[in-house]
Amino acid sequence: MDIGERLVEELGVKNVTIGSFVISESIVNTWILMAIILVVCLLLTRNLSVDNPSKTQVAVESFVTWIQGMVRDMLGEHAAKYTDYICTVLVFIALSDLSAIFETETEFLTFFKPATKDLNVTAALALMTITLVIYTGITSKGVGGWMKSFTMPMAIVTPLNIIEVFTKPLSLCMRLFGNIFGGFVIMALIKMIMPIILPIPFSFYFDVFDGLIQAYVFVFLTCIYLSEAAEVEVE
Repeated sequence: MDIGERLVEELGVKNVTIGSFVISESIVNTWILMAIILVVCLLLTRNLSVDNPSKTQVAVESFVTWIQGMVRDMLGEHAAKYTDYICTVLVFIALSDLSAIFETETEFLTFFKPATKDLNVTAALALMTITLVIYTGITSKGVGGWMKSFTMPMAIVTPLNIIEVFTKPLSLCMRLFGNIFGGFVIMALIKMIMPIILPIPFSFYFDVFDGLIQAYVFVFLTCIYLSEAAEVEVE
């Protein structure tokens, strides 16, 4: 299979048929990832202690506190109530991107294929973000105040502010999908040139470093949008 055929195959989404149900490959891999996260969480939260915490408990609590603190700082005071949601999105995208390290292709399903390689998934994440941003704007300012905010800082920019409602989720969606899929394209080309040794350091960059960066960027922009929606006051 040449590179062109592989790219076309990657752009397509395989379906898994279970009886009369047809399930997307991305959904199956998301379920697998969720099951792994659930099992790990259950194992890490067993035998928790307040008086005599284990080293594992201290390490996990430190990590969770660090993630929550970082997200809370990005959200700001007025949008801090979304900290747990943003942390969940961050962990999901990061682990989904990292799962590319273990990607295994079979005849029926590509196991551990990052869900973020599916445009439908990144579009759903972006849609959830913009829905929450709109909800935050309305609850913070009221319907009238939220509608009036489109005229700020001057009425002439109203059309641009309205268009921005649609461009924000599109930007989030395409940025995440484009970077993850772009990394796959580069790795496919590298594997064609030297399939044994050369892909290792590049895989570390695209599957680990770049995957974590893209998760952070998505969450960072989401926090900015939520913070603006919650804090901006219309006079």
